[in-house]
Amino acid sequence: MVEKIGEINSFINNIVWGVPALVLLIGTGVLMTVLTRGFQFTHFGHMIKETIGGLFKKKDVLKSDDKNSISQFQALCTALSATIGTGNIAGIAYAITMGGPGAVFWMWVAAIFGMMTNYSENVLGIFFRRRNELGEWCGGAMYYLKNGLGSKKHCAVLGKVLAVFFSIFAIFASFGIGNMGQVASIREGIANVFTFTGDAKKDGVIVGVIIAIVAALVIVGGLTRIAKANEKIVPFMAGFYIVGTLIIIIMNADMVIPAFSAIFRNAFRMTAVAGGVGGAVIKQAITWGFKRGVFSNEAGLGSSVMVHSASNVKEPVTQGLWGIFEVFFDTMIVCTLTALLILTTGIVDLETGASITGASKLGLATEAFTNSFGSMGGIFIAVAVTLFAFSTVLGWSYYGTKAWEYLFGTKATIIYKVIFIAIIVLGSALNADLVIDLSDTFNGLMAIPNLIGVLSLSGTVMAITNNYSKRKFKGQTDLKPMLSNFKDIQEEQEKRL
Repeated sequence: MVEKIGEINSFINNIVWGVPALVLLIGTGVLMTVLTRGFQFTHFGHMIKETIGGLFKKKDVLKSDDKNSISQFQALCTALSATIGTGNIAGIAYAITMGGPGAVFWMWVAAIFGMMTNYSENVLGIFFRRRNELGEWCGGAMYYLKNGLGSKKHCAVLGKVLAVFFSIFAIFASFGIGNMGQVASIREGIANVFTFTGDAKKDGVIVGVIIAIVAALVIVGGLTRIAKANEKIVPFMAGFYIVGTLIIIIMNADMVIPAFSAIFRNAFRMTAVAGGVGGAVIKQAITWGFKRGVFSNEAGLGSSVMVHSASNVKEPVTQGLWGIFEVFFDTMIVCTLTALLILTTGIVDLETGASITGASKLGLATEAFTNSFGSMGGIFIAVAVTLFAFSTVLGWSYYGTKAWEYLFGTKATIIYKVIFIAIIVLGSALNADLVIDLSDTFNGLMAIPNLIGVLSLSGTVMAITNNYSKRKFKGQTDLKPMLSNFKDIQEEQEKRL
């Protein structure tokens, strides 16, 4: 039975994460880039100024004046906590070994266009969000599917059905990719440098229990506690990892130019092999680059918009700008540094990306650190993986909670939280490969209803963006802002502007 389920899932997974699906994911980003006239390029400086540049200039960036919402920076950190995970380390190493150094180039391409997909999701998330019975913001793909797509002629039922499917897929993905997969990575990272009892299974359970206890203290407290934890964890873990990788890259500075050369050369490599194999090499590079890019920053999956929608922001476009920054930081900075770490330390062949020693995934990244820092390198990577994975657990616990809330109501969310925490312990004791593979499929399935929503509401994104541009860049101060799809919230937010 288990084997049969695995075979069926493998078939579905190949479709969900196959070339047509990746074309849809990237294509949506391309379309939104064209429709907004390259907003992520033409207003990149404005994005930096309004997001990370506003940390010490705008009080609402760091602190929320609404007790039922979180600050813009907390929303970013919580979104990054879910996107910056083990995929930024092990995933990039795997992409290089499977797709060659050229995969890194296509990862960048995915990110560049993914910025506008994430931007569009956030704009729609803020525009269609509502408050629950506790006064907290509720937003995400399920809400713009139901109230956005569902408001179009003959689409009411379709919008509701897609919203339910999205929520179901998000819950299952949170149990695997956002929980068991991350716990397994923590267990593996710690096992490489430390043992409690000498028995791998017992050690795994101990790790799981510790993670579950710490996670429970945060998760049960709701979004506010998750956001407060992540605004401390994420900057530290990102800085910790960036400094460590930069030191190694600087130590191997003579290999930086050859590494970039390998990335660009192999992204379009046709002459290295004869006949149709050359096309296959490029296809591998594109496929793995797109896969890792999308999987890392989650643009198009509709996941991070759930926490972005809980921000204290008034302008939908402002939160959209944070979405652009999220993808930029996750992929263009963190993932690129991992790629350079792998490519400059001599542990892979610069032509094929093949591992010199046979190590793969997390083992390859660990090798890069141990070759440079000795035994301290293993400790470094174990700490980095633990921080990355644990923060992902916190981020995805919120995504699953909001999906559960949409289906079963606010009061029922405690049931989800208990299940989620129990799965942490369960996942540390079992071989979770099948569950993780199934959740990978559900992760990809989330993209289908979400992208249908984004594409069908692309006109709304354009209208909101044009409205913002006219007011902010062209001086049309008398123009009424587009803040919400709902009259009561529009009026409430206008008063707060």
